[in-house]
Amino acid sequence: MEVTDEERPLIHHLSPQDEDSQYTRDGTVDINDQPAQKQSTGNWRACFMILGAEFTECMAFFAIGKNLVTFLTAELHETNVDAARNVSSWIGSCFLTPVIGAFLADTYWGRYKTIVIFLLIYIIGMLILTVSASLPFIVDVPSNSGIRRVSVYLGLYLVALGTGGIKPCTSALGADQFDGADPVERATKGSFFNWYYFSVNIGSLLSGTVLVWVQQDIGWGVGFAVPMVLMMSGLAVFVAGRKVYRYKQLGVSPLTRVAQVVVAAVRNYRVVLHEDTSGGIEHSRQFRFFDKAAIVVPSTREKGPAAATSPWRLCTASQVEELKMLLRMLPVWASMVLFFAATAQMSSTLIEQGAAMDNRVGPFTVPPASLATFDVISVMICIPVYDAVLVPLARRATGKDRGLSQLQRIGVGLALSAVGMAYAALVEARRLALARASMPAMNIMWQAPAFAVLGAGEVFASIGILEFFYDESPDGMKSLGNAFAQLAIAAGSYLNSAVLGAVAAITARGGDPGWIPENLNDGHLDYFFWMMAALSLTNLAQFAYCSIKYRGKTI
Repeated sequence: MEVTDEERPLIHHLSPQDEDSQYTRDGTVDINDQPAQKQSTGNWRACFMILGAEFTECMAFFAIGKNLVTFLTAELHETNVDAARNVSSWIGSCFLTPVIGAFLADTYWGRYKTIVIFLLIYIIGMLILTVSASLPFIVDVPSNSGIRRVSVYLGLYLVALGTGGIKPCTSALGADQFDGADPVERATKGSFFNWYYFSVNIGSLLSGTVLVWVQQDIGWGVGFAVPMVLMMSGLAVFVAGRKVYRYKQLGVSPLTRVAQVVVAAVRNYRVVLHEDTSGGIEHSRQFRFFDKAAIVVPSTREKGPAAATSPWRLCTASQVEELKMLLRMLPVWASMVLFFAATAQMSSTLIEQGAAMDNRVGPFTVPPASLATFDVISVMICIPVYDAVLVPLARRATGKDRGLSQLQRIGVGLALSAVGMAYAALVEARRLALARASMPAMNIMWQAPAFAVLGAGEVFASIGILEFFYDESPDGMKSLGNAFAQLAIAAGSYLNSAVLGAVAAITARGGDPGWIPENLNDGHLDYFFWMMAALSLTNLAQFAYCSIKYRGKTI
């Protein structure tokens, strides 16, 4: 760092210990690209503004996602199957775009700039969605007109794109505010993740209660406008804190490192292995095709040193092993796809099931989407119970510091997803029996245990997979590992959409109403839930087999 004449007298009077304590030692810089000062940057003063932006994004995301199936069926007059499929596809896109955001943040823009740009895209999407929801009241057009449908989906997918730059960057930028080389700040970083997860769940809780009620009882336009205004204020607060943030300097994108191995392996085919042990990673014999990426090809030697050492023609053995680590985690990742397909029912078929039930609870009328609140409450209760009760008990039984291993924790979550689907099937079978016997409708609160069980499953499986990918990913690819975990949610949502389409096509042949018709009393939604329960059990068996075979990364 270049020192100005004004700074020299101050630095001259500082001892080496004072200089060390004045600046962060993990390489972070301030907004002027100078070493970040501990007293004036980072820590909780910065995190509160970052958490504020994340909170407003979560309010907007859940305000749309929790009640979207109701909006599509009631306002756009989509069928139950089409609405459920479209909701799953949209949610899948919301968890697919973080790969784009993470790549841009790590390679070109940095986390702060990426968040600002994608927040603006998000707000534009919310504005279009708000206007489209209010369109029948602004101009005389049918509620399900083509122009309204186009504007709704344009707004939805701009929101999906916007969330892609926020989800992977806010947690990482928040973690950057604590000096990883300082023992005190490093310990405090764990508290930030607790508050980060807490803000996400509070946003979900408020959206599932207050905003869903506003949408149902006041109007969809107001229900979308409120979180849009909150996001605008969140953006203003976030930008106002730019001078106190700590910033990580850009390095080589992990996606680029992976792509280099694949391209070099395809290009290279001879056998002069370029050994490298600087990364400390032991050579493995799995996926040996990619070892060709660490081969020096004679033709590149003849073209000169620049060609021979191009990272797109020659990678280190450590770099090859990093890709192999990611590939070894693929079977575990695949098991999570079906888990998230099961939990996707909370924003699709379970909402449709609730709409066919008696939603009066005492003097209140409960919107079907509000039942997802029990998922959030379950998560918020299970996390402290897991830490305070289950971990000590499991630690005594297993002798492991964490109590359950990450794979064991994921396995419990997969089992709970099967239980949740089986319970939903039993409730639907009972609801159908009452409806066909012309008896009073089943009360919507019978759905609460299904949401609670699936929420408990998320505490085990969702958090477990994040820990698993963080620990098992190579040191230089932690962010890619987290993005990989997010991709499982996207894949699960897309799988749910495909399964719903297949079920509708197969069961509605020959004029039959099918399992999920417009009037659920004419169908068999319980058969669909039983099918998901059976698939979840099969998935659990496959996961158990993979867990036994999994050996983890070798360092």
